[in-house]
Amino acid sequence: MQLSWHRQDLRLHRPFTIARGTAVKKQTLVVELTQDGVTGLGEAVPTNYYGQSLDSAERTLAAMQPLLGEDPFNLQSILELLLQRFGDQLATVAAVDFALHDWLGKRLGVPTWRLLGLDPAKAPPTSFTIGIDKPELIEQKVAEAAWHPILKVKLGTEFDEAILQAVRRIAPEKRIRVDANAGWKPQQALDNIRMCARYGVEYVEQPVPPGDNETLRRLREARVLPIVVDESCVVAGDVARLNGCVDGINIKLDKCGGIRAGLQMIHAAKILGMKVMLGCMIGSSLYIAALAQLSPLADWLDLDGHLLLAEDPFEGLGYQAGRLILSDRPGLGVASRA
Repeated sequence: MQLSWHRQDLRLHRPFTIARGTAVKKQTLVVELTQDGVTGLGEAVPTNYYGQSLDSAERTLAAMQPLLGEDPFNLQSILELLLQRFGDQLATVAAVDFALHDWLGKRLGVPTWRLLGLDPAKAPPTSFTIGIDKPELIEQKVAEAAWHPILKVKLGTEFDEAILQAVRRIAPEKRIRVDANAGWKPQQALDNIRMCARYGVEYVEQPVPPGDNETLRRLREARVLPIVVDESCVVAGDVARLNGCVDGINIKLDKCGGIRAGLQMIHAAKILGMKVMLGCMIGSSLYIAALAQLSPLADWLDLDGHLLLAEDPFEGLGYQAGRLILSDRPGLGVASRA
């Protein structure tokens, strides 16, 4: 198998702010895996928060090349080796996982979701994210998002209630979810969750910094709103440690290493009675399509990274009234617009 890759520049429709900072553009890596005249595509979305960068991703891809062998159907062994060798670069492992699944689907002439035995019709609708901003700009963003049925509102500021007030002024009946991105102090978290409940929030995601499972347990036992975590749950080994502390986990395939690793996390969470959200970073629809292959197994979706872009360089992933529409094309079902 031959690996190649190139950087792609993605421009956001608006500056996007969460508790950790603001982005106006995003660079990712498009990965191509070629064997027997068939090319599978994946997208690496490394993030500094997890100690990854475009440079480290490119070094990792170069080191992976001699380990891949000549048989993409040997998927499990290939991915086990990559996860073992490159456990600190899981966004890059995930991109190769995506490309392998795309290759297999194209080689066999079937969509990846069909290879996985899943029914796209069972996928829940996705939320659309409203980043942190001044209340007057929040109102404008919510008005522009009128065609999205579920909003995920980023909090973690000194003016969180003003943000929710602004959202509710424009969308008094819309389903909303809150993500604090670990931006609340433990001593203020319960009061903030009670405040969210007054505005009809569905659940609260990552209220406190990762590692503080005792505070998560206390917040869950208060039974004000369901507690979901993202940064606290990166790989499959984290799931059991959160048992009894949270109501659900946000699984991001680029955090855990791809589709196969994501399936392990989903099964572990379900066994323990946790709900599952599939989430994303900002990326093109090539990246989102890979994540969405597992969407029928999720309770909640937050797969809107491509919807935040000014232009999407790929096509094939549909969207209507909050629902992602997976393609019937082989593999991940997307292709470059170029």
